Amino acid sequence: MANPKLTRIPSMRDRVEDTLSAHRNQLVSLLSRYVDQGKGILHPHNLIDEIDNIVCEEDARQRLKDGPFSEVLKSAQEAIVLPPFVVLAIRPRPGVWEYVRVNVYDLGVEQLSVAEYLRFKEELAGGMSNDPYVLELDFEPFNASFPRPNRSSSIGSGVQFLNRHLSSIMFHSKDSLDPLLNFLRAHKYKGHGLMLNDRIKGISQLQSALSKAEDYISKLPSDTPYSEFEYALQGLGFERGWGDTAARVLEMVHLLADILQAPDPSTLETFLGRVPMVFNVVILSPHGYFGQANVLGLPDTGGQVIVTSSYHKPTIIRVLQ
Repeated sequence: MANPKLTRIPSMRDRVEDTLSAHRNQLVSLLSRYVDQGKGILHPHNLIDEIDNIVCEEDARQRLKDGPFSEVLKSAQEAIVLPPFVVLAIRPRPGVWEYVRVNVYDLGVEQLSVAEYLRFKEELAGGMSNDPYVLELDFEPFNASFPRPNRSSSIGSGVQFLNRHLSSIMFHSKDSLDPLLNFLRAHKYKGHGLMLNDRIKGISQLQSALSKAEDYISKLPSDTPYSEFEYALQGLGFERGWGDTAARVLEMVHLLADILQAPDPSTLETFLGRVPMVFNVVILSPHGYFGQANVLGLPDTGGQVIVTSSYHKPTIIRVLQ
């Protein structure tokens, strides 16, 4: 049995050139329809819909739809039209972009860089400019030490990626946990600490305090309100951002204890997701009542549920036109 051979995946430029060779008349007709609309930006549905409007035999149109150029159009996010050029911004897969420029008059096909594509796009608003002194802002230094995913599968999963990165750093040494400790000590709302107070100054003290808090809370009924044991926890170094009941606080204590012992991404994500971060929610509506409770039966509630921080009472806002 012959071993399979690795072949080069054709670029978007190659696919356009192949289509020009196989379906020259149909593709010229399609590109001409784009150019006839004048300079501007065409969206994906504009690009695909025009295939049905080209003048040709039905069989030829169907072959064009089934050919490689159809895949190019389906992957295109936009097209810049500056007669006689049509430039396609193509995203064949997450994190990968290609830019192809076609001259409708001589059917020349070019692959553009990102800078060339953006320069071409700017001509829509400002026209062609040969000014060598163009303002450029380089934000690269701000991202020099920031972790970046290098796999397309990580796109859309930025929180998980950062949690994996943070947990891997925490494995290195005890000192690697200091940023987490500093965050918990510094996290405040209107000047009031939410997680830790000044009684806890290091990781070893935090671990000891967590152990004492676990022993104390585990003896309480799970539905005990936080207000009934607030001062006991405050004496250990904990503030009121850990939960509203004994069960909730105990879960948070277990999560942080697990992170300090053996950090892992899922535990870190769960813990940080429960740390109070959002304190104000503003809903603007042309009309209607919006609230978290006591709005049943009021006009135009729209089934909206507003979740606010436990430090604020839900507010019903009425905006009249």
